[in-house]
Amino acid sequence: MKQSLQLKVGQSLTMTPQLQQAIRLLQLSALEMQQEIQQVIESNPLLEMAEDEFGDDPADANGLDADGEVEYAAKSEATAADTSAEQDSDWETAASSDEWQETIPEDLPVDSSWDDVYGNAPPSGSSGPSEDFDFDARNSAEETLKDHLLWQLNLCHMSDLDRLIAESLIDAVNPDGLLAQTVEEILESLDPELEVELDEVVAVLHRLQSFDPTGICARDLRECLLLQLKELPEDVPWRNEALTIVDEHLDLLGGRDFSGLCRRNKLDEEQLSAVIRLIQTLNPRPGADLGPSNTEYVVPDVFVRKLRNRWTVELNGETMPRLRINGTYAGMIRRADSSADNQFLKDNLQEARWFLKSLQSRNETLLKVVTKIVEHQRAFLEYGPEAMKPLVLHDIADAIGMHESTISRVTTRKYMHTPRGVFELKYFFSSHVGTATGGEVSSTAIRALIRKLTDEEDPRKPLSDSRIAQILGKQDIQVARRTIAKYRESMSIPPSNERKRLV
Repeated sequence: MKQSLQLKVGQSLTMTPQLQQAIRLLQLSALEMQQEIQQVIESNPLLEMAEDEFGDDPADANGLDADGEVEYAAKSEATAADTSAEQDSDWETAASSDEWQETIPEDLPVDSSWDDVYGNAPPSGSSGPSEDFDFDARNSAEETLKDHLLWQLNLCHMSDLDRLIAESLIDAVNPDGLLAQTVEEILESLDPELEVELDEVVAVLHRLQSFDPTGICARDLRECLLLQLKELPEDVPWRNEALTIVDEHLDLLGGRDFSGLCRRNKLDEEQLSAVIRLIQTLNPRPGADLGPSNTEYVVPDVFVRKLRNRWTVELNGETMPRLRINGTYAGMIRRADSSADNQFLKDNLQEARWFLKSLQSRNETLLKVVTKIVEHQRAFLEYGPEAMKPLVLHDIADAIGMHESTISRVTTRKYMHTPRGVFELKYFFSSHVGTATGGEVSSTAIRALIRKLTDEEDPRKPLSDSRIAQILGKQDIQVARRTIAKYRESMSIPPSNERKRLV
C-alpha cells in the first residue's frame, strides 16, 4: 500500500479541563459544594474566603474591590427579571442578571492581606468557646442499644455462665429490640463444653426481658406487646381484654377483623375501640429509640418567595461562601519572571480564576433552571400539589437553550425552599396522564388527589383502588386501577383492608 499525506477539515468536541471542572461542579449538592470549596482553598493559596462584610465604600456595596475590579460573590442579589411578555404582571423572578459578563482580570490588585481574613478572630457565626460548652458531649459517641443493655447487665448479680449466656442473647438483639435468632440457635452458638441446657437460656432471657426499655429481648411481636401490657398497673382500663386479644387473637387484629374480635371476646364496637387504643399506645419496636440518631438536614440551594404578589427566586448565600483572589500573593507575580516560585503562583492564579468562573457559571445555570421551573409550576405554588403541571427535562432544556443532560445535572440533589416546604428539583418533573377532554394531568397531581381521597375517606369503609379510579374518572382523569395501586404504594398508603378501623 502506498503511503500518502492528506489534509482534512473536521469538527470535534474536546473536553477541556475547565469544561470538565464546570460539569463536575454543576452536579454537586450544596454540602458537597462546600466541601469542594474547602478543599480548593486548602490546596490553592491564591484563593480565599472573603468573610468581611461590605464596608462604607460605594465600590464595595456593588460587589467590587477598591480599584473597581470584579469580585466574585456566590450570593446573588437576586435582581428581578421579567420572564416573558405574555406573563401576568404579578409574575417576576429574581435571578442574577444575564448581562453579568465581566471577566476576572489577569492581574488583581492588592486589596487585602491574608491576615485580614484569617486573623485571630473566631470563625464566622461563632463567638469563641463558651465556658458552658460541653466538648465531651459533642464529641462522644452516642450510646447504642447494646451498650445500654450491657450497662444494665453489669448491675445484675449473675454467675459467669449466666453472664456469658446473657451476652450471647444481647448480641442477638436487632436494632428494634427483638431477638434476631431463636433460643435454640443461640444455644447452638454456645460452646458445647459448657453443657448449657435450653431451660437455662430461657431463664436468662426472662431476666433480660425485665431490662429497660420494657418489651426488650422479646422473641416476637406478640411477646413484646405482652411484656409491655403486663408492666401496666392492674387497674388500667381494658388491660385484661388487651392481654387476651394480643395473646390469642393477634392475627385477627392484624387483619382488622373487627367483627371476629367482637364476637370472640364478647365486646361491642365501642369497647373494642377502647381496647385497640390501649394496644396502640404500646411500642412494637422498643429498641428503636435507643439507636444512634444522626439527623441529616436538607440544605436548600435556592429560595422561592412571594414578594408583593410576585414570585422571586434567589440563591441561598449561606451555602456558598464568598470567594476572592488573595491580593497579597497576586501582587507577587512578575510577568517576566520564570522562576519556579513565580510559575507556581501563576499556575495557582489561573486555577483560581477557572474555579471562580466555574462557580459563577454553576450559579447562573442553577438560577436559570429554577426560574423556568417556578414559571411553569406557578399553580403549584399558589394552590398546592393538586395543581402540579406535567413537566419533563426537555421542556426546560428548550426554554433556556441547554442540553437535557445539563438540566439533569442541575436538578439532581438540589433543593428549593418554597412556602409549601422544601422540595428536590426533581419533584417538579413528572409524566402526564391524558384526560377525557384531551388535556393532560401530572402524575404528581394524581398522587396528591389519591392522598386527599384516602385522608377524607370513611375509616369504616375505606375506598378501594377501583373506587378511587371511578372518582377520578368523574373528574375526566382516566387512570387504570393498577396505576392507582402503583401510585398508592409509592406513597406508602396501605390497601383498603388495612386502612379499615373503628371510629
